[in-house]
Amino acid sequence: MTEQKLIQAAQRGDQKAFEQLVKDNQSLVYNLAYRMTGNPDDAADLTQDAFLNAWKGLTHFQGQSSFSTWLYRLTSNACVDFLRRQKRRETLSLTMEEDEEDRQIQIPDERYSPQRELERKEAHRILQEGLSALSPEHRQVLLLRESEGLSYQEIAQCLGLEEGTVKSRIARARTALRDFLLQSGNFFREQTSKG
Repeated sequence: MTEQKLIQAAQRGDQKAFEQLVKDNQSLVYNLAYRMTGNPDDAADLTQDAFLNAWKGLTHFQGQSSFSTWLYRLTSNACVDFLRRQKRRETLSLTMEEDEEDRQIQIPDERYSPQRELERKEAHRILQEGLSALSPEHRQVLLLRESEGLSYQEIAQCLGLEEGTVKSRIARARTALRDFLLQSGNFFREQTSKG
């Protein structure tokens, strides 16, 4: 059954058709939620929230955008709402104490060594911290562009924004992320070629 037929059946209340739509789009929704929150448990909860919202709002889906674009919007809105609530609850910034010991470990530099794996994990952790430091709106557009590969026009359509607003937010997000990464240990300056 095509996606369009599944949507039409689900809109008529066919739960099996909706279950198939969930199966077809589950990894897309989860990956976006995980990239926005950086936490697998929160991403799983937000994935459920997004699909629950999709089920409740399915009768209003008119197909003006693709189903996946509509799900992107529902998911990113759920994530932004969640992150705003989290930010209000947080009174202290995240500390890096538990990772301090990991960065002190000195392992001989060998190809495919544990040191390389540690560096990769450290880079991922710093990048996730940088993304977490962005406002939810900036993180949202940057992830849709860089991680999901959506065009400016698709992001604008997905989020109900003007294309110029999307471009502006992405530029600001990239600048803020770059500044954070540079302040977190010369992250980009080490990318000079040797040889």
